Amino acid sequence: MRRLRNVKIVATLGPASNDYATIRALFEAGADVFRLNMSHGTHADIRARHDIIRKIEADLDRPIAILADLQGPKLRVGTFANPEGEVLSEGAAFRMDLDPAPGDGARVNLPHSEIFAALEPGASLLVNDGKTRLKVETCGPDFANCRVVVGGVISNRKGVNVPDVVLPLAALSAKDRKDLEFACEIGVDWLALSFVQRPEDVTEARALAKGRAAILSKIEKPAAVKAFDAILAVSDGIMVARGDLGVELPVYAVPPIQKRLVRAARAAAKPVIVATQMLESMIESPVPTRAEVSDVATAIYEGADAVMLSAESAAGSFPIEAVTTMNNVAISVECDATYRAIIESSRYARRATVADAIVAAAREIAETTDIKAICCFSQSGTTVSLVARERPRVPVIALTPLVNTARRLCLTWGAHCVMTEPQDRFKGAVISAVRAALADGFATGTDQIVVTAGVPFNVPGTTNILRVAPCDERLIYRADNE
Repeated sequence: MRRLRNVKIVATLGPASNDYATIRALFEAGADVFRLNMSHGTHADIRARHDIIRKIEADLDRPIAILADLQGPKLRVGTFANPEGEVLSEGAAFRMDLDPAPGDGARVNLPHSEIFAALEPGASLLVNDGKTRLKVETCGPDFANCRVVVGGVISNRKGVNVPDVVLPLAALSAKDRKDLEFACEIGVDWLALSFVQRPEDVTEARALAKGRAAILSKIEKPAAVKAFDAILAVSDGIMVARGDLGVELPVYAVPPIQKRLVRAARAAAKPVIVATQMLESMIESPVPTRAEVSDVATAIYEGADAVMLSAESAAGSFPIEAVTTMNNVAISVECDATYRAIIESSRYARRATVADAIVAAAREIAETTDIKAICCFSQSGTTVSLVARERPRVPVIALTPLVNTARRLCLTWGAHCVMTEPQDRFKGAVISAVRAALADGFATGTDQIVVTAGVPFNVPGTTNILRVAPCDERLIYRADNE
């Protein structure tokens, strides 16, 4: 199951992809990570999909990552006396308040006192994914008198976005806390945290996860963009969630934000996913638009670790075709000489630690001599992440005795994850690397590989040793017969 590209593919599971045959076909078509959306389906549904993924993992003997995406707080208006809602005209006055009475053309209930506590005159309220826009003129602890800036229909339970202020809301609702505990209990590898506004939101989720899953912060609010450096520092990974970003910010602001976030995450050696509407038309069509293909390609040229499918694979008519298309786009881009030029021009240059120097040397040796792969023996995944940050031209083989580490690394650019026996000496790590390079077709008996690791073993973040090793089968023979 060796991939012919380095960027990873995240596929969301749902009604269109909830059986063994379809999920296996998605994996074989190119999906490296499966996303379980906690906003949809019962815990029983989520557990069933999780179990199917783990069975496929066992059947194919390949690590597979599972990402549970927490819903986050949902801000919605109340109900209207007219079940079809009301039409708000541009320039009209409209009030939101805590009164639970059904709404009409002049007002509606907004059952979130936290919003009123944070609002100030001049703030915007966006309804129904921003299709209807209001501006606050006066406000108090239980009301906001607004002016309609962009008219439209407002109806029962439509979502509300508040882009201009940091809301005094935790990123984890009561539902999210239950979902987080459930996801950790069944053994997911990554938790995607929605509604992140500040680094404290991430540290709260990390405390609840207790090391059972890595924390990936979804950047989908202007406050998160402003506090991004602090959020990145306490996160294990990042998702550029362009859907809500494009609602709460002008759509033309999203591309430069995407580029900046991807570069920052790469510099920090933390995986970054670009998500939302990447192949949206493939929900209903077996062929994407040219613009969508270009969008996927742009994320890959930028150096993203992964690109993600949402409804395309979860609810669309062509889930396998969508993954196949994304896989083919990735292969095409990574074969382009321009891709290498762009990736190498944006390479992280600062070398602050021994580990930074070791992985930079591994990449330079591999690219200036006839080396077939860089093999990283790692307990925590740190060595692999640092090598991946270099975006080397040769394959990266991630060797670890820990299944949780192997699974989490499935989200990291270029990492071909291989389970191996525990080692207490570097010689054993070298033999494991040679064995994996030969077995998975990365090298032949006359080739050489680079092996990196941290000594002493079992100490995270100690990458400090590098060796160029021949892929000599006699090494394996002697080790097996000692």
